[in-house]
Amino acid sequence: MTMKHQFEGFIDDLKATHGENLASVILYGSAAAGDFVPQQSNYDLLIALHRITPEDLRNAHATVREWLKMGHPVPVYFTVSELNDAADVFPIEFHRMETARKVLFGTDVLAGMKISDENLRHQTEYELRSKLIRLRRKYIPASGSADSLMGLMAESISSFAALFGAVLILRGIEPPATRQAIIARTVEHLHVDGTIFEKILNIRGNNVAEAMNEASANRLFGEYLEQIEKVIDSVDKAGTS
Repeated sequence: MTMKHQFEGFIDDLKATHGENLASVILYGSAAAGDFVPQQSNYDLLIALHRITPEDLRNAHATVREWLKMGHPVPVYFTVSELNDAADVFPIEFHRMETARKVLFGTDVLAGMKISDENLRHQTEYELRSKLIRLRRKYIPASGSADSLMGLMAESISSFAALFGAVLILRGIEPPATRQAIIARTVEHLHVDGTIFEKILNIRGNNVAEAMNEASANRLFGEYLEQIEKVIDSVDKAGTS
């Protein structure tokens, strides 16, 4: 089944489930930006309802269960009115939606949304540090296998690239849509080592010329952590300036 047919089938199920309560279905993130990597990227969906009750969510169980069986993550549910109210609490997520999105059904409920960046620096540093801590924890069991390390780096680079987009916004720079362009712009403005991220992007895209051994994979992982720490340090310093 093609992705187009999967979307059409899922939206038909959503319409049958929610009826006139369904306001919009929006694809956002890497897939909307044309930056999708099969078996690596997710199809991130925002589902906007006019109202959300426990019954509305229970009714969606069968539809979402089928979507999960196809290997996709659970969609994000918001009411239309919540979208503007939450824009100041989740600025990173809403900037991602603003930068790259495709309306699959209904109206563009994100059009004209005002995103407050008052909490952006705090959320960006929090998310970066949380992901760094999680990456260190996952490294321990993965460190004895080159394949495990390569998989860990390939899996994590997308999340960090999304956060690098927020780092660029903090510096007054409009982030590009694709992760590769975001990373390139971050390298340019923060003067971190872009070759490290390029190697990991190549691993993610299965463009590695030769297999890595355990020693070289561990070395690359150490360099990867070092560059991430430099990005976090720049965000931390922005909060004290």
